[in-house]
Amino acid sequence: MPVPPAIDVRPVTPALRDAVLRLRVQPEQEGFVSPPARTLPDAEHCSGSEPMAILLDGVPIGYYRIERSARSLTGRDDDADALGLRSFQLDAAWQGRGLGSAAMAALLADLAQRHPQARRIMLTVGCDNTTALELYRRAGFANSGALYHGGRSGPQHLLWRALP
Repeated sequence: MPVPPAIDVRPVTPALRDAVLRLRVQPEQEGFVSPPARTLPDAEHCSGSEPMAILLDGVPIGYYRIERSARSLTGRDDDADALGLRSFQLDAAWQGRGLGSAAMAALLADLAQRHPQARRIMLTVGCDNTTALELYRRAGFANSGALYHGGRSGPQHLLWRALP
């Protein structure tokens, strides 16, 4: 029986920063997610953001950021009590190996530890981004039925998931 990959998530530290900045997605995904080179500096200077590295055996293979209020990405006042998830991505070299689901599980476990008061997490995902939609559905996210129109990739589904 194969051993599951050792996926972990940690805040981006100075020791991880350069490796995170080198992460890239597939060219066809660039319309859906901005590279860490664009979003990491913003997250580092935003008091409501937590830039996070996805690690495989201690090596950065992905990145995301947690927003302490989903209102920052949905624009809706009734989402202020939820966490927000932005920029979830795996480096192109690591895609297609089932690591997205393992990374999502590590992300959710980390939130339960570091944000035990949080009751839900929200994200937006492009209506045309079927691969990401499937990953989020497998991770227990539900479609809110609302669309977000503020993204650069066109209309986006607003998904949510209860947190333990």
